[in-house]
Amino acid sequence: MPRLKINTSPIIIIAGPTASGKSGLGLDLAKRLNGVIINADSMQVYKEIPILAATPTPQEQAEIPHKLYGIYEASNRGNVMDWLNLCKQEIDTARQNHQTPIIVGGTGMYLDALINGLSPIPETPEAIRDKVENILQEKGLEHLYQIIQETDPKTAQKLSPNDSTRIRRAVEIWLDTNKPVSYWHNIAPKPFYPAPDFFKIYIKPERSELDKRARLRFDKMMEMGALEEVKKLLPLHLSDSLPAMRALGVQELKAFLENKCTLEEAIELGKLHTRQYAKRQSTWFNNRFNADAVYPECYGKDLEKDNFFVDELVDKLQKRYKILAK
Repeated sequence: MPRLKINTSPIIIIAGPTASGKSGLGLDLAKRLNGVIINADSMQVYKEIPILAATPTPQEQAEIPHKLYGIYEASNRGNVMDWLNLCKQEIDTARQNHQTPIIVGGTGMYLDALINGLSPIPETPEAIRDKVENILQEKGLEHLYQIIQETDPKTAQKLSPNDSTRIRRAVEIWLDTNKPVSYWHNIAPKPFYPAPDFFKIYIKPERSELDKRARLRFDKMMEMGALEEVKKLLPLHLSDSLPAMRALGVQELKAFLENKCTLEEAIELGKLHTRQYAKRQSTWFNNRFNADAVYPECYGKDLEKDNFFVDELVDKLQKRYKILAK
């Protein structure tokens, strides 16, 4: 199939729950649109967990340019602001090179920030982040949550007591600015790109299909060496509060390696948590992602349907953005 020349490049976003086939659709669409694939998955930024994060394989990354995959060490506490700054750079570079930026991922917070902008919350200094980490290690997550309950009850109501990432962030902001997160969220964000620039695609499979796919994928990850991946993380003595250590499967397999459960129990728990996470993602996208095109099943299951959907997408993009074939 001929590649396309871009006159007015859209920013394509491919979103959906884990195991829905986002990476496959991104690759197929990029081949048709002279595309650059840009990661929007908060776990695929870590280089030590390519299997458990379902990072595109080296072979897939060799076919089409892939950006922002495996860019951090597991010890790095990545955040949405850092990702957003890097993503904007990659989008602008792709457009300058007459390529189509294709954002692929299931981290709703990242995609929402890209589309709608971020509240102007100051980036907290490293000293503050270290201070909160020390409090966490000494007094536990419950103590940090109590701080938020006392200083920002509005935010506390919205947070799960187990959401270590957002609780830490809320405490950091309070200690750094002496203002609660809710104060900063009341300041309207400014979008970085005009809304018409975005073409949003949502892969929306039935729950039963997604559950089956998630279970099969976890089995495949085990076959590919997920356990070895976790074994290599343990000697690094990383805090369990780090994002990379919260990737699906890491804590479950770590528990097995520490003789806290059997391998079968760890695998079943990993599958359960994967399905639960996919359900939460689906709920978020159903409520907050206004898609231009929806694929009502997992991508990569039926070649004929997949090809027809890609043809439809290219046709819509040609009409909307005046994309011309070479």
